[in-house]
Amino acid sequence: MAATQNNAADSLRLEKITKVFPSHSGEGEVKAVDAVNLTIQPGEFLTLLGPSGCGKTTTLRLIAGFEMPTAGRILLDGKDITDQPPNKRDMAMVFQSYALFPHMSVFENIAYGLHLRRLSRSEIKSKVDETLGQMGLKGLGDRRPNELSGGQQQRVALARSLVMEPRVLLFDEPLSNLDAKLRIQMRSEIHRLQRRLRITSVYVTHDQIEAMALSDRIVVMNKGQIEQMGTPSEIYHTPATRFVADFIGRANFVDATVIEQAGSRLVVEVLSRRYTVPVRFDYSPGMPIVAMLRSESLTLCADESLPQVVVEQAMFLGSEVEYIVNIGGHNIVVVEQDPRGKSPIAEGQRIGIDFAAEAIHLLPA
Repeated sequence: MAATQNNAADSLRLEKITKVFPSHSGEGEVKAVDAVNLTIQPGEFLTLLGPSGCGKTTTLRLIAGFEMPTAGRILLDGKDITDQPPNKRDMAMVFQSYALFPHMSVFENIAYGLHLRRLSRSEIKSKVDETLGQMGLKGLGDRRPNELSGGQQQRVALARSLVMEPRVLLFDEPLSNLDAKLRIQMRSEIHRLQRRLRITSVYVTHDQIEAMALSDRIVVMNKGQIEQMGTPSEIYHTPATRFVADFIGRANFVDATVIEQAGSRLVVEVLSRRYTVPVRFDYSPGMPIVAMLRSESLTLCADESLPQVVVEQAMFLGSEVEYIVNIGGHNIVVVEQDPRGKSPIAEGQRIGIDFAAEAIHLLPA
């Protein structure tokens, strides 16, 4: 099965897309998506990430044609498809609920869309057999969906979309019904297939690990708007707002006092020590700021010259130990990776806390 070749400069573009729904009370309106501008490059895997109600699923449904925008345009390779029905958009959707036909075999489920395209029997058999092999479903073509495991059903749902060779592949939280082990397995499968086929893909999830593992870029949404867009590394290490920093990974927010400014760098005091760090926003003298510290960038060690904390809680999690420590009445989460051969620090113990200047990311308070 060959991936669709996209030759246009932009594969998929949203221009000031807005969707307004009536409120549940019947009075007023709710703006689910608010003037979103977004360009998805050919072959890119882009994830819409955010909490429930942020607008990510509505944005996906607008792209698919299941919802019509209140304002704005959707373009596929330069062509305006805003008013086109879903079956005319050359897209395929992998649903959260699998949406398989229970009375059809695996083969018939995968072949369904090809029959609608009126392909010959030999073409359909060739394409379906090839897709069954690619998805690790060989020998299961005669089974019904209820005879399959959850992971196998999700593979069938993915195969049914891939066999159509769509220009754009859409995913609506496809792994949320699987257990933890199967999620990791299917996540790896989706990543492998998309990288090989290079189908332009838009994926919706509230799972930050899923988003970082799969994506070329992540779009973090909040209240119908894009809060930040970037690579997984950019989103994680240099969040643009406190919302993004708090939503992605485990972050501690501690007070930071500006001592002096030197060009694009600030000398700041964080937990009673001074550091020189870059500032990545429009800072003006007197502006209150906060320092974000990722939990895994902090170290606990028996050094009395360091700021002292009290261990409130220690939780052994196998590959890591998670500590909640208290300093000056504030709790901070510290994660120690790979704690083999070491006993967790006892709760109630007083100990030093350390981190490098590179671990500090400044944000407007």
